[in-house]
Amino acid sequence: MSTPPTSLIFTVSRLNKTVRELLEGEMGQVWLTGEISNFSQPASGHWYFTLKDDRAQVRCAMFRNTNRRTTFSPRNGQQVLVRATLTLYEPRGDYQLIAESMQPAGDGLLQQQFEQLKQQLSDEGLFSQQYKQPLPSPARRVGVITSASGAALHDILQVLKRRDPSLPVVVYPTAVQGQEAPAQIVRAIETANRRAECDVLIVGRGGGSLEDLASFNDERVARAIFASRLPVVSAVGHETDVTIADFVADLRAPTPSAAAELVSRNQLELLRQLQSQRQRLEMAMDYFLAQRQQHYGRLQHRLH
Repeated sequence: MSTPPTSLIFTVSRLNKTVRELLEGEMGQVWLTGEISNFSQPASGHWYFTLKDDRAQVRCAMFRNTNRRTTFSPRNGQQVLVRATLTLYEPRGDYQLIAESMQPAGDGLLQQQFEQLKQQLSDEGLFSQQYKQPLPSPARRVGVITSASGAALHDILQVLKRRDPSLPVVVYPTAVQGQEAPAQIVRAIETANRRAECDVLIVGRGGGSLEDLASFNDERVARAIFASRLPVVSAVGHETDVTIADFVADLRAPTPSAAAELVSRNQLELLRQLQSQRQRLEMAMDYFLAQRQQHYGRLQHRLH
């Protein structure tokens, strides 16, 4: 085998240096998303972690002077969006990324936005108890703002029918998911207030992921609920689902069915109460008549 010219023979350090320069020069900065694993922060303050998906992984570093500008605390298992420079760590020949910025992605980003809006509206006083309106007792007509085809409406109507079949219900159908949903929910709240045909509103939908419930974490919806002259009961998802709408509403119900319970009278219970009151009234009347009869008897005895 012939030997190549000395100028074409790389040392290991020269090879790694050349590859690093090629990576940094040709690739520049890249954006990528992935799940954090093996996160560590030694005494130096730098962050070291791996970004991975279901098929591959890459080592990353984020130096102290850069990571101090990050507005959240990264954790293993979190999805993030990273802007980074592709490079090679020459002493070991390890290809890696040097992160310049990092932000939550997917549900992580939605959670961060949720917390920021929650803090903003809380600071403005929108969650204050002093602005909460009492529910009418009893409600004369209930307005329901939700999807016309969703399970939430079915559950609400079933409970209202069981508890108080004579209670009128007005449905304001809206989308509860997707880009158009927040604007539709706002319009429905405004329409219900303008018509003034109900004296309480249920605003809600069935359960779902944080992304599914995004319409009820929308600032426009929160402000519309706060501005409503009609009392609003939020009824979003399952008991464990919490939205911005829950904080700003006059009352939070853990489920749509529970909201229906809160705004309606139980007619069977009402009948039982009326029967009980009737029995007490009859007993009081019997006692009164018996006392009068005794008194009349004593008077007759004295006259004779």
